[in-house]
Amino acid sequence: MAQTYLIFISMVILLFSSIIYLDTQPSETHKTDYPDELDIEALVLQSEDQKLIYGYTLFTATDQLIGPRASKVEKQITGNALQCTSCHLNDGIKPYGIPLYGVTERFPQYRGREDKIGTLAERINGCFTRSMNGISLDENSEEMSAMLHYIGWLDQFMPPKDVEFGNGLKPIDLPNRKVNLTAGADAYQKHCALCHKSDGQGQKSPENNTYIYPPLWGNHSYNNGAGMNRVITAAQFIKYNMPFGISHDAPILTDEEAYDVAGYINQQKRPQRALLEKDFPTLIKKPVSTPYPPFADDFSIEQHQLGPYQPIIAYYKEKYQITKTK
Repeated sequence: MAQTYLIFISMVILLFSSIIYLDTQPSETHKTDYPDELDIEALVLQSEDQKLIYGYTLFTATDQLIGPRASKVEKQITGNALQCTSCHLNDGIKPYGIPLYGVTERFPQYRGREDKIGTLAERINGCFTRSMNGISLDENSEEMSAMLHYIGWLDQFMPPKDVEFGNGLKPIDLPNRKVNLTAGADAYQKHCALCHKSDGQGQKSPENNTYIYPPLWGNHSYNNGAGMNRVITAAQFIKYNMPFGISHDAPILTDEEAYDVAGYINQQKRPQRALLEKDFPTLIKKPVSTPYPPFADDFSIEQHQLGPYQPIIAYYKEKYQITKTK
């Protein structure tokens, strides 16, 4: 709690050093068609809700509080340099940047990877053990409670029902071919290397040694069991969110470039998760771009990793009447 208190004090100092003025309680006037225009940090600080502030800080400084840089070994839950906000962009409110508003109401939720109805806390632990290459957090812990509190608080910033919701990821027109790794490497150097560096190892802040732009492969990135290790998922995320700062309605990369660079990134070495063969007990529910076996089809591992995916999608449609989208 001492560490939490220090974080709280430092953030309050930051608040009073600013000249931003906001109402005490967020209202309908704060809602916009694109909620990522909001200053979530300022709203969190002004709430004076210490649990909310702690939840927000856990999302934005994950590696420092419950990751490899945590001062206490028992708090070192995540195993790499990523923050929650590495994937849930703009503090979790960017449309099609895997936003978190509205998530609370969608749980409990069935997930094919575990083949069961799961809670939101279990889903968070899925991120910790896969995207963050760590271990599960105690679901009854102060940290889990604070994170759930923050996610629930974000629900008030959902766009009005008559505008585009921006939930999850936005589909691309999937190229009907295998990933071109050479083109992917070229696209990476052109669009990604400035922030994530040519070697994919990201860029750190000189002030506190935390990553400004996270590693995309290597020991400090997501492991091979993460959802982002699927080409289709990664391509959708990259197309409408990268280079960092673009909006989904004004992308820079083409579908072809996003597809190739996603394949290139996910062919690089990264941590390996054990027991992946236990994922998707009902194999026909496995996404077609899942890069590891077993599969409910005879397509090669290489084709599941690099495409083309249309033949696999057609197979599941014809044999199982399942329409696959990822």
